[in-house]
Amino acid sequence: MDIDTVGGNDVVSYLDPELLHLPEVSSFELKPTTQIAEELFSQWLSQPDTSRLVKSLIRDAKAGLPINAHGISSSAGAGGGSNSLTNVSPPPLSPRSSCVSPRTSKQKISPFSLASTRKLATEPAQEAIPQFYFQHGRPPANELKELCLSRINLLFNNNLDGLHIDEFKLVTREVCKLPSFFSSALFRRIDVECYGIVTRDAFLKYWAESSMLTVDMATQVFEILKQPNRRYLTKADFKPVLEELLATHPGLEFLQGTPEFQEKYAETVIYRIFYYINRSGNGRLTLRELKRSNLIFVMQQVDEEEEINKILRYFSYEHFYVIYCKFWELDTDHDYLLDRENLIRYGNHCLTYRIVDRIFSQAPKKFSSNVEGKMSYEDFVYFILAEEDKSSEPSLEYWFKCIDLDGNGVLTSSELQYFYEEQLHRMSCMSQEPVLFEDILCQIVDMISPEREGYITLHDLKRSKLSGNIFNILFNLNKFMAFESRDPFLIHQEREDPTLTEWDRFAHREYVRLSMEEDSEAASNGNVESWEESLEAPF
Repeated sequence: MDIDTVGGNDVVSYLDPELLHLPEVSSFELKPTTQIAEELFSQWLSQPDTSRLVKSLIRDAKAGLPINAHGISSSAGAGGGSNSLTNVSPPPLSPRSSCVSPRTSKQKISPFSLASTRKLATEPAQEAIPQFYFQHGRPPANELKELCLSRINLLFNNNLDGLHIDEFKLVTREVCKLPSFFSSALFRRIDVECYGIVTRDAFLKYWAESSMLTVDMATQVFEILKQPNRRYLTKADFKPVLEELLATHPGLEFLQGTPEFQEKYAETVIYRIFYYINRSGNGRLTLRELKRSNLIFVMQQVDEEEEINKILRYFSYEHFYVIYCKFWELDTDHDYLLDRENLIRYGNHCLTYRIVDRIFSQAPKKFSSNVEGKMSYEDFVYFILAEEDKSSEPSLEYWFKCIDLDGNGVLTSSELQYFYEEQLHRMSCMSQEPVLFEDILCQIVDMISPEREGYITLHDLKRSKLSGNIFNILFNLNKFMAFESRDPFLIHQEREDPTLTEWDRFAHREYVRLSMEEDSEAASNGNVESWEESLEAPF
């Protein structure tokens, strides 16, 4: 084809870059250089889609069908162009897109009619939105419900009248997949009328036909333990579970002859649970707090492990033994209350009077004793857990409130100096070389690296792994001196088992010491079982 016979302006009109879908070629380059039309035409002919189009046109011509090639204009170009254009076919639009050119659409199609056409073409068929909110939780799937029904029928098959409370443990474990010591609490939650028996239909209604079958275990435990019309758990809600644990766990059988220590063990476990989990400190454990904790996992471990002391979190009897004996040593009149003079003797007088005064001002925690100037056993459990494991977040919050004298949420140098002054005085009395507060302040800043200069926030303390040593520097002389001397014994303990917390290591050391003292005292009295005969010495 001789492109030169075509009028220059008319050829360029067919070589619009937008129509050719060649954004890299500008119209400025096309207008003065009409020679590139032949090259572009050759490139177009070399494309596979063009080859198929030409073959299709040839087949139509041989068959005598009318030729209707896409993009061929039957009229001459605008202006005074030559009529010879009727015999020249311009190249069709690029096969990369079959859409109508924007220029053509502007000229031939109304924007309103185009929008209407597109809406009709692309509008999907309306579909019913499935229900996604259920007021009482999503109902169980049919497969899950049928599986549960088969297990229920198997367990209730030989007990058509229902199951008594002592027969319900298998249902708790096999059907509900809960720890076995939740059996009594679950039984009473279903047997609201106190008939003393749970029928198959009553259990189906509570468990299989409600949301209990589909929610997570934390929610199941929460719903079983909490009181109706409440959205939180109290310490009293855990007592039925602890009572059944004491009555059935093989690792706690030796306490069945001493109900007073069974009660104290249950109380200690509950206090430890609330110390670590109830971060708001209001005594109301929410479902969110329960889900964020490891309590459910630990309860499952307790149910599977016969040796209770292997469960270090919350339930260890050795840990309870240490806490109770420490309290008993300080409570000289054995009224289960401690005053300032009792607490100042803790840890061989390791604490300063100023920090003890802050504790009794109830700055870190409001006392539960309801007796002026007296600390209860519950308050002491919080204190000893905070004192012996200053790396935990509850401990950091406890001591931060003590040091924050004005309660403005930041620790200033004046507040730090107020508590360190007594440490300086004690070091002088013990002929220890005193460390000036200016040096201590620089050391504290280096250890914490606070975000803002001039004060330390609770967030700063939680970011640092050395925060616990800050409090020891301020009010615990024994631990401060151990930190300064880098006690190799403590360093070896930390490296030996890094998974243990400071509290775990302290409780183990104290339990060994107390056991040796107990054995020595029993041997001197000639009676190994002397602890069972006297309530004055608890174990």
